[in-house]
Amino acid sequence: MTASTTDVVSVKDLVKKFGDFVAVDRVTFSIEKGEIFGFLGPNGAGKSTTIRMLCGIITPTSGFGQVAGYDVIKQSEDIKQSIGYMSQKFSLYEDLTPFENIRFYLGVYNVPQAEWNDRIEWALDLTRLREVQSRLTRELPPGWRQRLALGCALLHRPEILFLDEPTSGVDPITRRHFWDFISRLAKEGVTVFVTTHYMDEAMNCERIVMMNEGKIVAIGAPGEIVRETFPDKPEATLNEAFIKLMSRGGN
Repeated sequence: MTASTTDVVSVKDLVKKFGDFVAVDRVTFSIEKGEIFGFLGPNGAGKSTTIRMLCGIITPTSGFGQVAGYDVIKQSEDIKQSIGYMSQKFSLYEDLTPFENIRFYLGVYNVPQAEWNDRIEWALDLTRLREVQSRLTRELPPGWRQRLALGCALLHRPEILFLDEPTSGVDPITRRHFWDFISRLAKEGVTVFVTTHYMDEAMNCERIVMMNEGKIVAIGAPGEIVRETFPDKPEATLNEAFIKLMSRGGN
């Protein structure tokens, strides 16, 4: 399989097995540059496993996958330098300050030291944490820590940003600000791949995939999925479509 020239992520029949358990079962989809692409499904559906394969963290059992032009099996280290990743659990160092976390991740992402000062200033402005840059990160509210994590994931200017339940545990206002920022990133050409359990957040995505039991059960624009699931119910919601599709199981 050859990826389209406009696709920055492309997978075909991607499989991941852990012993006899099939966590991801022949998954196929593609994502275009600058697209906000959502990944939905219940816990254990295979979402995080799929993301970990696309990020070069674990190796697929079989199938084809290409991210930012790199093969997910043969070029996983190149992928890691081309993407930004923000996990559902806060992954920065809470005993460091925001300034120290930013500086540490500049080194992790191999950003040339000549650019460090500019990137630090950019990140502090982006995260709106300049006034607390010297406080311990553990002392910051959850929403502020999430902003810091997002800023660190963008330090090396990745073309693809993977967000694994990025707003879990933050308040509705912070979630709204977070998605406003995601929309701005996409308009600047950054591709955003996001998993979420919030159906209102999923409506911000141009297209979504719904997974269950390791398989894709629906793919398309949120509104299209709702209409296809409930063709005779114009008032149906994405949440209702999600519940109905998940009750069917993988297919």
